[in-house]
Amino acid sequence: MGFLEIAKKRYSCRNFLPNPVEKEKLNQILEAARVAPTGANKQPYKLLVVQETEGQEKLKKAAKTYGAPLSIIVCGDHSKVWVRPFDQKNILDIDASIVTDHMMLQATELGLDSVWICYFNPIVLREEFNIPAGYEAINILAIGYSAEEAQSPDRHEKTRRPLQEMVCYEEFK
Repeated sequence: MGFLEIAKKRYSCRNFLPNPVEKEKLNQILEAARVAPTGANKQPYKLLVVQETEGQEKLKKAAKTYGAPLSIIVCGDHSKVWVRPFDQKNILDIDASIVTDHMMLQATELGLDSVWICYFNPIVLREEFNIPAGYEAINILAIGYSAEEAQSPDRHEKTRRPLQEMVCYEEFK
């Protein structure tokens, strides 16, 4: 499966089967995160893998994961992030997003579905999972096997703006 095919196949799954994600597939997803590029190669993140029943129950206090048997909480380390010197822009969210995107697309390639979650209570996550000061829970990637009909890869023709509306050459128009 080529990259565009994987990207078009991926959708936000909101109904998962209880079937666990195989360890080999989890390891491939985590490896995809490990090789993701980050600003100045600082790698300012920690991945909190939640797949046991107790962990899932703690996670439910902070977020809706749609019954996914595997969730990965992507946490950023404020002490390691690269900051652009011209305007002091901290790129922690960007780095975490690249890592999450790598995992999400790897999961798709492995026949798994996912949903990227930003609607969660970060205070509850910090308390339930002992996330240390200096780290921030940035997003959650819920992963598993879909219990719903997948969205069509062709949906992008109707749901995405045409390229000519979003691409400029040489100057912003």
